[in-house]
Amino acid sequence: MNMERPPEFDDVEVLGLDENEEEEELMQEIGSERRRQVLEVTGTSAFKKPKVLPPQSSRGPIDCYFSPRPAVLGKNMRQTTIDENSPAKKELRERACVAIARWMYDVGIAFNAVNYDSFGEMIRAIGNYGKEMKPPRFHEVRVRLLNKEVQIINDLLESHKEEWENYGCTLMCDGWTDRKGRTLIHFLANSPKGSVFIKSVDASDESKTAALLASLIEKELMEIGLEKVVQVVTDNASNNVAAGRILEANFSHLYWTPCAAHYIDLMLEDIFKIHVFKETFRKAVELTGFTYGSSGVLNMLRKFTNEVELLRPGQIRFATAFITLGRIHLQKANIRKMFTSESWTTSKWAKEVKGKKCEKTVLSPAFWNHVVYTLKVSGPLVRVL
Repeated sequence: MNMERPPEFDDVEVLGLDENEEEEELMQEIGSERRRQVLEVTGTSAFKKPKVLPPQSSRGPIDCYFSPRPAVLGKNMRQTTIDENSPAKKELRERACVAIARWMYDVGIAFNAVNYDSFGEMIRAIGNYGKEMKPPRFHEVRVRLLNKEVQIINDLLESHKEEWENYGCTLMCDGWTDRKGRTLIHFLANSPKGSVFIKSVDASDESKTAALLASLIEKELMEIGLEKVVQVVTDNASNNVAAGRILEANFSHLYWTPCAAHYIDLMLEDIFKIHVFKETFRKAVELTGFTYGSSGVLNMLRKFTNEVELLRPGQIRFATAFITLGRIHLQKANIRKMFTSESWTTSKWAKEVKGKKCEKTVLSPAFWNHVVYTLKVSGPLVRVL
């Protein structure tokens, strides 16, 4: 007998009792005395002789190691499935989740990767194949599957281009500096079908003048098709504004539109230039800078905040400022407890100039009132942003 594969369970009912098992239970309920009476009156057995089922018909702990196999549908057969809430099903899922999580920990994949739609698609695809699936090899992932994915993306881009042909599109331009100090300009196109990345241009060797930006955007317009682009969207930097005016002058049908998100960011920047908000944020920066500048002070604070951090980066600079102020406000009681505790007053940091300054800030009612005021003013804009 081949022991490498488990026996097939296609022709075996594994859920519930069959009619013979039900009769056997009924027989036990009637009792042996009643059974003898029936035999004496009829001269025959009132019940069918129970059919002996193969041992595979009952499910036990060992079944957690095997994927359930649906029954082959025939004329007098029904398809059977395992209830998702059954102990065996829960144990199967737990083993799979442990294996997936262990792989993520081993490789160092971010936890939010499980929120991607593609992650769920991968799990369902593996489940559809079954337990015999072999993982992809290194060469497959590096060459064949990568080339296949590139072709899929190119096909997707072609479908977007067809949409541009029918309804037009918006060309979006965004510049930023990466960790290597390179000045990159990204181009994306938006249409009713959605947004798609087109290309990235390295402009590190060039000065980001209005003429340069206008020429780069014009080149991209020609590649997409001038008649397909309805408007161009950039941020509101002065050189981008000038480039937009140049494009509108050169192409009468084209509109330049400033970025709304950048407008809101500039509004927040102007708000934080007001003296009361500027001073409040400056004091908050001093507090967090002093706390995170010393491991001893940071560890002391974490004991009072139950490991809650005061700093959390945001996608936008002034969103980060808002989040930092919000964290400080939520931990107000714990921060004040730390700066009034014996651990702080007897520490060496309480005698430092920066420590005394931060202690004065934390114990000042005016500072906390200004924090609340700042959050109320900037909160609605941050939510829109």
